[in-house]
Amino acid sequence: MVARRSLGREFRWLWASYAVSAYGSALGFGALPLIAVLVLDASPAQVSALSAVGPAVGALIALPLGPWVEFRRKRPVMIAMDLARFAAMMTIPVAYAVGRLGFVQLLVVSAVVAAAKIAFGAASGAYLKALVRRDDLLVANARFESTTWSSIAVGPPLGGAAIGLFGPVTTVVADALSYLLSALGVTAIRGREEPPRRTDRSRVRAGEVLDGWRHLLAHPGLRALYLNQLLVSGLIMATEPLLAVLLLRELGFPPWQYGLAFAAPCLGGLIGSRLARRVVARYGQHRILRTVGTLRAVWLIGLAFVQPGVAGLATVIAVELAIIISMSLYNPVLATYRLEHTPRDRVARTLSAWSISSSAAIAVLSALGGLLAGLTSPRTAIVVAGLLILASPLLLPRRLDAVPAPDGELAAAGAPEAR
Repeated sequence: MVARRSLGREFRWLWASYAVSAYGSALGFGALPLIAVLVLDASPAQVSALSAVGPAVGALIALPLGPWVEFRRKRPVMIAMDLARFAAMMTIPVAYAVGRLGFVQLLVVSAVVAAAKIAFGAASGAYLKALVRRDDLLVANARFESTTWSSIAVGPPLGGAAIGLFGPVTTVVADALSYLLSALGVTAIRGREEPPRRTDRSRVRAGEVLDGWRHLLAHPGLRALYLNQLLVSGLIMATEPLLAVLLLRELGFPPWQYGLAFAAPCLGGLIGSRLARRVVARYGQHRILRTVGTLRAVWLIGLAFVQPGVAGLATVIAVELAIIISMSLYNPVLATYRLEHTPRDRVARTLSAWSISSSAAIAVLSALGGLLAGLTSPRTAIVVAGLLILASPLLLPRRLDAVPAPDGELAAAGAPEAR
């Protein structure tokens, strides 16, 4: 039996802060579209716009935030982003209480939350690299991964029940308060944080906005993993709304079965994340990224064969379980490699670039999937996504640079010199 490794008091506070906000967000999953429908009687086009335009605008706002985060202490940035999300989310129940809630407000809140999420993720990733030893990065990332999947498993069902009992803005309040608690948790972290190197922080230079992408595309291993991840995550997420239409409208699944089909497999995330450290120790980082990266791609096509009834429900659960186990094993290994091969003075910009690109890829592929489903059928669109993702392993790197990037400078991988 492998003993549980302690990463220190500071990490426990960071992990606790992440956990409370993750569970809060899971409780509030889908809350804004639901409020748009139930409270504002929004049209399908408006609901789609809320799901796509808000995060897209948030990604644009986040473009200059990468360099801004890079050259500031990370804990104050995380606290500020949590407080910004708390304030933005709390405007919804306040406006609802006084009868002034509007669709534009939901769009603005969605954009602010999306931008703050990207900035928080960039700051927390950079802080994590400074907080724990390099040998402990995989353990730390695996714990974050397990927290993510456990929150998704329990949050949406509880959130749906809370909305039914207490009203449409209940989970928004819970989500907002989770950000406040997260900020308090980050505040509780003690210890001196190493200051950024640059002293002139008055403005962001134009070229620095693109430095994260320069690093990703210049580093051979990161470039391959980055492009592969954009395609895989984009196609998997693009099938979610298509599957909802297929199950609920065309196959007649009741809502509780639909919820079960997505909540139950998330428990597989606990399996994959707990295995990450052991399988990397046994087989090596490169083999896991190649093998499990390939396995992520083979299951999606199974969703095209879903039929009505219990057998169809079992098919969805089995396919989603296989995908989630693969993803939860792969993701912490990928996150660790990304941190190991990104110099400390470029982590925030690299993580921001990765998140912005991922949001854009999901938005584009989801839009294309919806267009194809409109021209043909949801099942046909799922088949196309399942076939396209089978080509994604071709983007995985044949070999990986085994030498991590030293702090403050770039690894010898052809990346441009750090400013």
